[in-house]
Amino acid sequence: MSVHTSTLGGERHRFTSLAQLLAAASPERSGDRLAGLAAESARQRVAARWALAEVPLTTFLTEPLIPYESDDVTRLILDTHDAAAFAPVAGMTVGEFREWLLAADGPALTAVAPGLTPEMVAAVSKLMGNADLVAVARKVRVVTAFRSTIGLPGRLATRLQPNHPTDDPAGVAAALLDGLLLGSGDAVIGINPATDSPKAVRDLLDLLDGVIQRYAIPTQSCVLCHVTTSVDLMERGAPVDLVFQSIAGTQAANASFGVTLGLLDEAYEAALKLERGTVGRNVMYFETGQGSALSADAHHGVDQQTVEARAYAVARRYDPLLVNTVVGFIGPEYLYDGRQILRAALEDHFCGKLLGLPMGLDICYTNHADADDDDVATMLTMLGVAGASFVICTPGGDDIMLNYQSASYHDALYLREVLGLRPAPEFEAWLATMGLLDEAGGIREVDAHALTEIAGRELAA
Repeated sequence: MSVHTSTLGGERHRFTSLAQLLAAASPERSGDRLAGLAAESARQRVAARWALAEVPLTTFLTEPLIPYESDDVTRLILDTHDAAAFAPVAGMTVGEFREWLLAADGPALTAVAPGLTPEMVAAVSKLMGNADLVAVARKVRVVTAFRSTIGLPGRLATRLQPNHPTDDPAGVAAALLDGLLLGSGDAVIGINPATDSPKAVRDLLDLLDGVIQRYAIPTQSCVLCHVTTSVDLMERGAPVDLVFQSIAGTQAANASFGVTLGLLDEAYEAALKLERGTVGRNVMYFETGQGSALSADAHHGVDQQTVEARAYAVARRYDPLLVNTVVGFIGPEYLYDGRQILRAALEDHFCGKLLGLPMGLDICYTNHADADDDDVATMLTMLGVAGASFVICTPGGDDIMLNYQSASYHDALYLREVLGLRPAPEFEAWLATMGLLDEAGGIREVDAHALTEIAGRELAA
């Protein structure tokens, strides 16, 4: 185990392990403070960053933060490492890698992705300011497809999230219609079910599939149940487009979710065999979030941002259509306020994109966090500039089932307008066919009376 040192202002700082160094170099966040891993002072944090800048990237291949023998995520990271892709940066330190990232173009970043480990990208992110994270992530394009194509330049997709506290079909349908009329849903129409029972999930899958088929909407559906429920329902012939699962960055944290890599392998193969996609075969949808491993006491003394990046190695294994970090949902115990949530959002997006993932975000906060809707607007704007593949949208920005605040359908329209972004091409063409786009390509306003009539017809159907 290596020891890392640096001298700052005449004071010598010593870090006895790579994990300790990474934790001390992390920007301030309440979760690392709660775990006893945070830097003791701003001075120590700066000293840790000086020391981290001198660490060779190859150190992360020879000194696993979590033992190879006891953690299947570590084994996945090291066993699938692409040495040929790593070659252009293999001789660099973390500090030199930062400079290379800022200078490299998009194709170079894409080519090196298979050679990067989560620990490498987490480490370099700790040396970067918010603007650096935006500038580098913006250069990376990760394109995936199912019935719509996600991640193309000049595009911003959205997940339409019509959750309901009791999974009431009328309530779900009303929120679904609201979102479609406002141009939302090209990434996925995704429902968090109030219950994970197979019958309830099947009813929601049938509802969504019925709407998609009836109106020939070029999108995909997902009911965010446990992966075992999805496998069971696929065996029964349910209309499963995407298989969902929350994942984390350690074997123990994934076990707390009731999931293993073997189980994900089974679900992935089952979904591929259904061949429900029309323009692509990306069939998985993953959600992550900083702090989940710590909340399960499964972080192994590793800081929460680095553990989060390790979850992306799990996601990368399955070539997913969508990956999103639910960045503020875990609460102020892990990300205290809007400033910490913003930083975590930029880190997660940057790390996921560098590892080759189609990254999106649930730009959100819980009601007991020190954050508000202005923080959502700031995060939304910065992530739009950074080139996020998609964002999650809820009716009015308020999820009445999960009881948290997120972006709204209108927020996505704002972002598309100010940044000149458009929906996924297949979905945009469908909006035009349905008469929902105006002459300038924006969403056509629907008057309240007409909306009421449409809603009445759809709910009756």
